[in-house]
Amino acid sequence: MEKITTILFDLDGTLIPFDQEEFIKAYFYNLAKKFVPMGYDNDLLIKSIWAGTGSMVKNDGKVTNQEAFKVTFSKLMQREYDEMEQSFLDFYANEFDNAKSTLQEDVDRSEFIKALKDKGVKVVLATNPIFPKVAVQTRLNWIGLKLEDFDYVTTFENSHYCKPNLDYYREIFEKIGSNPNESIMVGNNALEDMISGELGVKTYLVTDNLENPNKVDIDQFENGSFDFIADKILEVI
Repeated sequence: MEKITTILFDLDGTLIPFDQEEFIKAYFYNLAKKFVPMGYDNDLLIKSIWAGTGSMVKNDGKVTNQEAFKVTFSKLMQREYDEMEQSFLDFYANEFDNAKSTLQEDVDRSEFIKALKDKGVKVVLATNPIFPKVAVQTRLNWIGLKLEDFDYVTTFENSHYCKPNLDYYREIFEKIGSNPNESIMVGNNALEDMISGELGVKTYLVTDNLENPNKVDIDQFENGSFDFIADKILEVI
């Protein structure tokens, strides 16, 4: 095996131990609590966010995910996203923190990430870039980490694709100057994260909060609990 120089981690359901559906419910519940009293229609707001998210997932790289989201969201809301942006950023920095209640256990990943950095590897937070940077930082707070603990973090401001588009991974490797054949991807989604293996990335599938909507055979991937995989990674680097 090539010497490992870079490790990519998914965030939701991987570094953060929660069920995605429970998290989304908590996210929209807290979003409504903030925006409905401001005069926004809850159903329209949620519909517009989902539609904007769909545009990011289908993004072909011509614009950032942020721009792709803004165009679709503004059209459906019949209100410019830019008018609401400060309220959104304020939400992600504050009320969004309440979604921490969906964590299944209290974990601190800081020592583990530091141990990887101490071994001289680049560490990338390869979270699907459908949220702004501030929302990523809020979630990292829950597990004892900061944006600065990573060599690169994908957000909707700096990304032009989403998982499972292989161009999402290609963009990361281009930006950080790493070779996919010398890299590991750790994630809990059997499609979105494991597809990186098609570029030559070594993959590890975290099964604690497994997402496998396509019912693929997970035995084709090295898989196990986060703690099991963390130990395996420390052995191979």
